[in-house]
Amino acid sequence: MAFIQRGILLALLVALSQPLFILNPLPLYAEEKSENTVNDDGIRSIEATETGEGTATYYAKRYHGRKTYSGVRYHPDKMTAASPDHPMGTKLKVKNLDNGKEVLVTVNDRCKKRKFPFIDLSRAAAKKLGFFGRGTARVIISLFSGGDKTETVAQGTVE
Repeated sequence: MAFIQRGILLALLVALSQPLFILNPLPLYAEEKSENTVNDDGIRSIEATETGEGTATYYAKRYHGRKTYSGVRYHPDKMTAASPDHPMGTKLKVKNLDNGKEVLVTVNDRCKKRKFPFIDLSRAAAKKLGFFGRGTARVIISLFSGGDKTETVAQGTVE
């Protein structure tokens, strides 16, 4: 009988102490500074210059169909990429330094943060850049500015 009373007392104590933990957690969170701005067309732009020489790899076969960070499922035939630094939906131009081939990809996933510029590409992007099968390539990663290259953007390459 005393065990039941202690249980009820404990449940009552827990129920009464809940509001103390939920009072106001907002001051505990730091304000995030966003470098992203959205223009009148609803297109996201980045204030900082995001160009750098780095390393590119591509997704392993086992990731086909898995959800990415953005919520869409990874498909190896799409021109997508994972980046630790760029916001979701950012269009990046990736140029292979060994052969000069370029490709346009959309960031839809995150990857491990590294000390050097890094990007993880879909298998289709790696094939277009010419390093599929080798594993890695030295690349230049830059923001895609748009311009008048809309026809080649749809094909996945920028001439």
